Amino acid sequence: MRALSRAFAALAAVGVTATGVTALISAPALAEPGTVVISQVYGGGGGNGAPFTHDFVELFNRSSAPVALDGWSVQYTSATGTGNFAANPVVPLSGTLAPGQYHLVQLAGGANGAALPAPDTVGTINMSGSAGKAVLVRSADGLACNGGSTACTPEQTALIADLVGYGTANYYEGTAAPGLSPTTAGLRKDHGCADTDVNGADVETGAPAPRNRATAPAPCGGEPSPTPTVTPTVEPTPTPTVTPTVEPTPTPTGEPCQIPATHQIAEVQGNGDASPLVGKTVRVEGVVTGDFQATNQLSGFFLQDPTPDADPATSDGLFAFARSSFKDVKVGDRVLVTGKVVEFNGWTELSPVTAVDVCGTGTVTPTRQSLPRAEGATFEPVESMLVTFPEPLTVTDHYNLGRYGEVTVSSEGRLYQPTDRPGVSAELNARRSLLVDDGSSAENPQTIPYTDPRVVRLGDTAVGVTGVVGYGFGKYRLQPTKQIRFLPLNPRLPVPLPVVGNVKVASFNTLNWFTTVGSRGATTPEEQQRQLAKLVAALKGINADVVGLMEVENNGQTAVQALVDALNAEVGAGTYAALAHPHPGTDVVQVSMIYKPAKLRLVGATQSSTDPVFSRPPLIQTFRRVKGGQPFTVMVNHFKSKRCDDATGPDTDQGDGQSCYNARRILQSKATLGLIDSLELPNPMVLGDLNAYGEEDPIDTLEAGGLSSVTKKFVPAPLRYSYLFDGLSGELDHAMVGKQLLKRVTGATIWHINSDESRITDYNTEYNPPGLYRPDAFRSSDHDPVIVGLTIPGGR
Repeated sequence: MRALSRAFAALAAVGVTATGVTALISAPALAEPGTVVISQVYGGGGGNGAPFTHDFVELFNRSSAPVALDGWSVQYTSATGTGNFAANPVVPLSGTLAPGQYHLVQLAGGANGAALPAPDTVGTINMSGSAGKAVLVRSADGLACNGGSTACTPEQTALIADLVGYGTANYYEGTAAPGLSPTTAGLRKDHGCADTDVNGADVETGAPAPRNRATAPAPCGGEPSPTPTVTPTVEPTPTPTVTPTVEPTPTPTGEPCQIPATHQIAEVQGNGDASPLVGKTVRVEGVVTGDFQATNQLSGFFLQDPTPDADPATSDGLFAFARSSFKDVKVGDRVLVTGKVVEFNGWTELSPVTAVDVCGTGTVTPTRQSLPRAEGATFEPVESMLVTFPEPLTVTDHYNLGRYGEVTVSSEGRLYQPTDRPGVSAELNARRSLLVDDGSSAENPQTIPYTDPRVVRLGDTAVGVTGVVGYGFGKYRLQPTKQIRFLPLNPRLPVPLPVVGNVKVASFNTLNWFTTVGSRGATTPEEQQRQLAKLVAALKGINADVVGLMEVENNGQTAVQALVDALNAEVGAGTYAALAHPHPGTDVVQVSMIYKPAKLRLVGATQSSTDPVFSRPPLIQTFRRVKGGQPFTVMVNHFKSKRCDDATGPDTDQGDGQSCYNARRILQSKATLGLIDSLELPNPMVLGDLNAYGEEDPIDTLEAGGLSSVTKKFVPAPLRYSYLFDGLSGELDHAMVGKQLLKRVTGATIWHINSDESRITDYNTEYNPPGLYRPDAFRSSDHDPVIVGLTIPGGR
């Protein structure tokens, strides 16, 4: 089974202290029933009173199909220590385990007891006789984690096939298995078949009873219980250009099958981007690897050559545009296909097809691929071939999930904007990514993939992604041939992580909260109420003492007051009040600010700026705690967007990755610093959607002017993002403070309720499946809120 670690939730749950020290809190792992499991653990070998001379781990195949153990390993670490799995000897495995078959792994030993039955694998791990953590790993590399003091990353977790934590172990499935002794082992119930994902329920103590491959197989009573995921086999050293193994079993069924192929598929594909045989009618032979013949799919099928050539630059796969109404085929059919070679928008295929003859059966082993691709390499050499990616691949984009059934996955975790942080390469981002389609050309498909049991989030991860490589709309795209199950490694946090302090300040872009229906935002009264419910849930969860808001309709106090009234109806009358903007500007949206009068009192008048550089002028207010103490000032900003509408001169895209109007945003940053100086604002905090990523010129300008990013200081880099654009995560929403106030910042977090969520879960009713809407905080906007904790001295 695959263990799903709550350690990733702990990675998300990063607490920040006043000194800026990040604490990761590890938690037990969850798991899902799978194929090969640890059926017995014993760590008392060779000790006083021990019945056997050696420790051992026993494995068992509880599925109904053989499972190859090549490239897998058994690993171990102590129950609560700081050593990682990799710090102990890794025991590599090999061979194939038949259904119901056992595999005995002999480990370290001593002088007392009887010899074990003949072991199938020998290792030197010295296990504890009472408490420890044993894992079965789909890799021969030691895991640099222990699930406790060092949490396992999503990529490491995805490689864990099974986990047994026993005794006082701090990493386990559900609850820990019972503690052991020199005379007792941990035995999986029902001779190894039990697997409810809870070690404490599945594993019981008893006299050690080691079983090996020679033991009579004891298959479980049918397939393991259906689960939300399919367990893929991960091999640790994928080779991108392995020639597929094809095993045809020709059984000619009539005269057409005697008409031979005129060309190999490799000849049709050629070694370039386009076929050298375009316009010619050819007859090719292959095995069907992907059946997408339905009219709501791709109206054709993929076939792969049973006698591939030796040139790695030529693909051995081809797409035939032929619906089932012409000739229905199925995966595994050996076919001879006649058709005209065309380049359909860059995709080599046969169209029209004039003959499809089924002449037997065959099998094709997927060609192993890995990401990132080599520099300069594309998927052209494997176009239309059956491929598999054994490594963990992480969802990094789901913008078109609802519209086209697409997600983009990437190796080595999600992708970030190159201008958001150091060390990110746009070119490497492209080589790390893979577009996964749904085998359909339908827009707004009736069935949207990856929405059950919950809608996939950015950061969720799958292993063993397998399919055929198609091409369309300028991109290579994988059409899955087996269901992809994403491990939910990025769980929703129901509330933001706590920030320490006596004042909490937040920034939140509302994504066009308008009371004027049909302008921006909601297009119907129903959508408006759905939007309002989500915004209220988000603000209730943020629970800040002062919140800077962006993209609120510029209609005086109407829109912001409607939001405050709805929020107060949930949290209590008078809890929040809205400031009036003295100069909201002429844009259709304005920035706003709401605060808790019971916590904060206003110091001086609300201020703004008439500088024409601001299309959406800032809103400025100084506060003091009701109980007294030092004042601090919040300046809410919404800088010019990156859209290129009407951009001229220096505001046009300069090709540096910062898009349009960067020059304008630099001027807005300078004007912001000027306001701080000219108005003599005490302890300033600049909040808002600055439409600039973390390492772009406008942020550099603010930092050069004496402001510091609190998220750069307090939020770990993997979690420092608030927005998704074009499959890349980055931070557009910022909180920047002056030198003195920085000393008072005691915590910061970004609550990932929006950027990780698919837009099919928002308030819109057009196209979104109605069953996915919830009146909660998730996908209340497209920007994540930023939350800052301050400890303001003085007062009571």
